[in-house]
This record gives sequence, C-alpha cells and structure tokens, in this order.
Amino acid sequence: MKIYNNLEVLQKLPGAVVTSGTFDGVHLGHQKILDRLKEISKQQGGESVVVTYWPHPRMVVSDMHDELLLLSTIEEKIALLEALGIDNLVIVPFTRSFSELSSLAFIQQILVEKIGTKKLVIGYDHRFGRNREGSFDFLKQNCSKFGFEVEEIPRQDIEDMAISSSRIRKALLTGQVGDAMELLGRAYSLTGTVVKGKQLGRNLGFPTANIQILETHKLIPANGVYVIRAIHRGTTYHGMLNIGTRPTVDGHQRTIEAHLFDFNTDIYGEELTVALLTYIRQEQKFDSLERLVEQINRDEVQAKKFLNLN
Repeated sequence: MKIYNNLEVLQKLPGAVVTSGTFDGVHLGHQKILDRLKEISKQQGGESVVVTYWPHPRMVVSDMHDELLLLSTIEEKIALLEALGIDNLVIVPFTRSFSELSSLAFIQQILVEKIGTKKLVIGYDHRFGRNREGSFDFLKQNCSKFGFEVEEIPRQDIEDMAISSSRIRKALLTGQVGDAMELLGRAYSLTGTVVKGKQLGRNLGFPTANIQILETHKLIPANGVYVIRAIHRGTTYHGMLNIGTRPTVDGHQRTIEAHLFDFNTDIYGEELTVALLTYIRQEQKFDSLERLVEQINRDEVQAKKFLNLN
C-alpha cells in the first residue's frame, strides 16, 4: 500500500476508485465500503484509494475535542487498511483552514485535480466539505460535470441497528467487548509500551506488564478484568488484563496491566499489543491482599476455561 501524507506530492492515480472518511475503527460497515472499492477497482483495472484525515476532524472543529475517544490510532488505521488490501492511502492533514473548504472545492481540488477520481464510493451517511454540507445527493447532482461516477453503500445493520463507531464506543465503555468484536469484525486492541510499575503483581505471584498508551485520545474500555490475546515481537500469548485504579492497594491512577500465562520475560521499553476477548468481572476492592490473590486465581481459572487452556 502506498501512503501519501502530503497532498502537494500526490499525482493523479490511474483509474482511481476512491472513498473518503475518518474510518475510525475500520469496522464491518467500513469494510463493506472497502470491499466494494476493491471490487470496482479490480473490475475496471484501476487502483483503490482511501482518503482519510489526521488529526480526527473533531479534534480540530469541535469544542468537545478533549472528550473524543478513538477506536484506532493513525498507526492502527494504516495497518488495518493495508491488511485489507487497499492500494493507496491518502492522509490529509486536517486543519482549521481545510475544514473551511467548501464541498465543491473539495471535489475540484482534491478528488479531481489531485487524485483524478474515476469513481467515488461512499457510505450512506457520508458528509464532507465546510459544515458537512456535501452529501450523496449533492454528489449525484454534480459528479458528471467533474467526470466521475458515484455509488452509495447502504446502511449495514446487526440486530436491526446500524454498525457505527459510536455504537462500538458505547459497548467498550461498558465492558461489552464481545458486542464490540461483533461490530468490528475482530477483537478490540490496545498497543503501547511496557513501562515499570510498582512490581505489586510480581510480589503477589502474578507478574504484570504495565502498558502505557501514547495516543491520549485512544479509547480505554471500562475498568475491570478481561481475557486477552497478546502479541509481542510477532508471537502470540494469552492472559488477563486489568484496567483500573487497583483500589485494594490504594491506587488512584488508572493503569492497564497485562498478566501473560507462561511468560516471564523482561520486556520493559518494548511494544505490546493486547486484544480484549471477553470481560470477566468489574474491578473490586478486597479486604486483604490474600483475598485479592484468591480472586485472581479464580480469574485465571475462568480465563483459561474460556481459552480452552485447562
């Protein structure tokens, strides 16, 4: 996949079949659009092109930008799109001035002059241009004068509800990682750097990797204990993840700590990815460390049963 971070160096792409959007999470609804994009580009002998934006537009234009929670960092989005077989990714630097671009100017300057769009594929609720004024109807009325076709992908539902990034966020914030998985088409994951903690887990017989997430807007699911699949240096492991403040030891700062089964390697400073498979329980405050250890042992039994590791 070719990645373009600068519109100035972008030249028209041959037979460009294009879609545009934030694609936060690259969920199953997005994947339906991307599958159609690849199908058309293959039929027409052209190239698939995804136009996305970074930072997320809401970080720039919304007064509520501090509350924005992302399902995917830009690095995760790139990896997901590449894995899906997209030919070209155009990452438009989203600025205040870019947000003022009218829908007509966006079509002329970006889709036509920069990319050379031959066909545009968009989702049913896609909006673009200043104040989100551009729509599918607007495109249908104007695309012929610019020399490209447009196709709208209808809403994708699961259990009579639209697949959407906001629906996935709500599921994760209440610990419903199974529901999120069904909408994403994969387990929700967190990637970060392993940093030194207080060694409390090791002292209790359950060494943990304390994961620091660098992207401040990345969504961290509800506090509690999860069963996870972890990836370190290309190798897959399984274990448990605790998200929370560790109330039994009077913790206050929210942490993300992974305990990997049959793993006792020093990985401080290294990258670790954890995919959340199911939710075991809420975080609790216990009367003693002994009670906490007893519960962690029960959690491990439950996790291994879920993973068929017993």
